[in-house]
Amino acid sequence: MAIYKYDNNRYHSFINTLIKEGRNRMSGLEKKFATKSKIVNYIINRESTSKVEISKELNLSMPTVLSNVKDLLEKGIIIENGEYESTGGRKAKSIGINPSYRYAMGIVITANHLGMVLVNLKYEIVKSERIRLKFVPDMSYCSQVADFATKFLDHMNDAEQKEKLLGVGISIPGIINQEQKLVIKSHALKLENYSLSFLEQAFSVPVYFSNDANAAMMAEDMNIYQNAIYLSLNQTLGGAFCIGGNLFSGENQKAGEFGHMILVPQGRKCYCGKSGCADAYCAAGALVGESKDSVEQFMQLLQNNDEKAEKKWEEYLDYLAILISNLRMAYDMDIILGGEMGGYLSDYMIPLGEKVMKYNGFDHDLRYLKNCSYKKEASAVGAAKHFLQDFIGKI
Repeated sequence: MAIYKYDNNRYHSFINTLIKEGRNRMSGLEKKFATKSKIVNYIINRESTSKVEISKELNLSMPTVLSNVKDLLEKGIIIENGEYESTGGRKAKSIGINPSYRYAMGIVITANHLGMVLVNLKYEIVKSERIRLKFVPDMSYCSQVADFATKFLDHMNDAEQKEKLLGVGISIPGIINQEQKLVIKSHALKLENYSLSFLEQAFSVPVYFSNDANAAMMAEDMNIYQNAIYLSLNQTLGGAFCIGGNLFSGENQKAGEFGHMILVPQGRKCYCGKSGCADAYCAAGALVGESKDSVEQFMQLLQNNDEKAEKKWEEYLDYLAILISNLRMAYDMDIILGGEMGGYLSDYMIPLGEKVMKYNGFDHDLRYLKNCSYKKEASAVGAAKHFLQDFIGKI
């Protein structure tokens, strides 16, 4: 009978070798996923491309591109959508994303409305709807939201279509604790430490919650805006900003609350209880005041050269220019004008720009001032993109 002597050094050397091999194996898998995701993200942002172009633009070897593209074609994530003009040899196939491969739903909750969008894998809005629904902090509201969402998705009732739905992203105006599924504070909805668990349980698919301004920022192409501020100019004014392509939330999830910076000391009363907040001057609600008119009605009056509307609009642009100038001086990065007013401001960039230049003597042009990509329901789109981007990252 042989007797084996325990060798502590050899044992630990063996264990370390196993750990190292495991890490190398995981590193290889992660690299494979990252490469595939990189290719998919490149294809998503183009109508069509080719294997040669992917290899060149992403600095990947042709064998790597060929194997990844073959796998993506077999799965149906990408499709061949034509041919490039021949330069004498075999015609190259053009490829593009299959937008209907997966979907995600986005919901935006406000004090008086519910906005819903269905977004495909190419980040296009397939369907949208906005209904009047007053927010109330009880279970009946959660059931109503789930019922409206079910009706909104009635065309995706069969098993195959249901499988394509990755989840529902819900945007809420307030400070959100993702881990605890909690609204820490929402002035707009008059909430504090409100649990979102009932709303989550009302759905049979995964649910993701996000602050409305952060979600609107995520709706933009973060590859373009590595460092940027997003001004969400809805009925209330929200804000978000990203650094190095990632959202910056701050230590207490309060970064980007630009609406509650004091713009006019002792000025107009803000819904948060303070006086002179930027929200009271630059949110879309500042244009309609306590009247029952919508922003759309106000903009129609403006187009009809209504004298009162023109005066109010000049004042609005002036205060917005001050806010923009202050943010530019503080952060020195691109500023994206989004939300409901962001959609309208694209037609008024010259007069707004002239006012901004009046307050900012350090910039000699306004290339940093950008218009948002989604004119409506940007927050809902951004919340939905959470699931689509997560899916792409795990392909």
